[in-house]
Amino acid sequence: MSNLDWSCGMKSARRKKQLVRKDRDKRLIALWRRYSKLSKYKWSLPFVEIEQPYQRGWKRYFVLHDDLRYNPRKDFFEALLVKINTVEYHHDQDFKFKKRKKKRSGYEYKRQFTREFASYEWIDNKMKLTEEEQAYFMEVETYHVYTKRTSISYVFTEPWRYKLKVAPHFVTHARKLDVEVERELAFVNNHINKNFLWPRIDRLTSGKGYRGNRFLDEKPKYKNRFKNIPRYSSKERFLELDI
Repeated sequence: MSNLDWSCGMKSARRKKQLVRKDRDKRLIALWRRYSKLSKYKWSLPFVEIEQPYQRGWKRYFVLHDDLRYNPRKDFFEALLVKINTVEYHHDQDFKFKKRKKKRSGYEYKRQFTREFASYEWIDNKMKLTEEEQAYFMEVETYHVYTKRTSISYVFTEPWRYKLKVAPHFVTHARKLDVEVERELAFVNNHINKNFLWPRIDRLTSGKGYRGNRFLDEKPKYKNRFKNIPRYSSKERFLELDI
């Protein structure tokens, strides 16, 4: 064998690194597919009734106000409540959360509202609201400071027709447990988190790595106003900037 044939069969150091990286990425994709398959199977298992129900915190939901008990439109507002009712859960009956203000900690009451519909939900009308029910909603435009975007939602205009009720939350059913699946999921999840593999898996599966919120714009105090001005522009062009 000549020296030329021997050199053609050898791989360079760069090529070896590429092959090692490619093999590692293939194994990461296979690991992610296995993890996704197990997770999907886990959440597809049915619920089964437990022998001894137990209380797990409290739940809060809306009920018809006492003043409307003998109202002729009682059935109408009860049917509407089924479509706009919301349920929240809390470990305490008071439904208070801890909040810190000016280096002082305190507890504030957690507010709850009836369901609001986004613009796409209002157009699709999956809740099958009738025209008479839609008349009790108004369009509200909200500006979000964090995302710097404006959203439109439809809000119920007469929330006083309902009141909040707090009741114990009892757990009567639980999802069926597969011990082998849980053991394998824990092993795979521990391996991924221990070796910090999620960023690379996200890059391979979705084409995106760990980034900040893509809906956020650059903060004004960090904006470079000279960035989009050519280097050899006139002095007046720079003086026009409001600095």
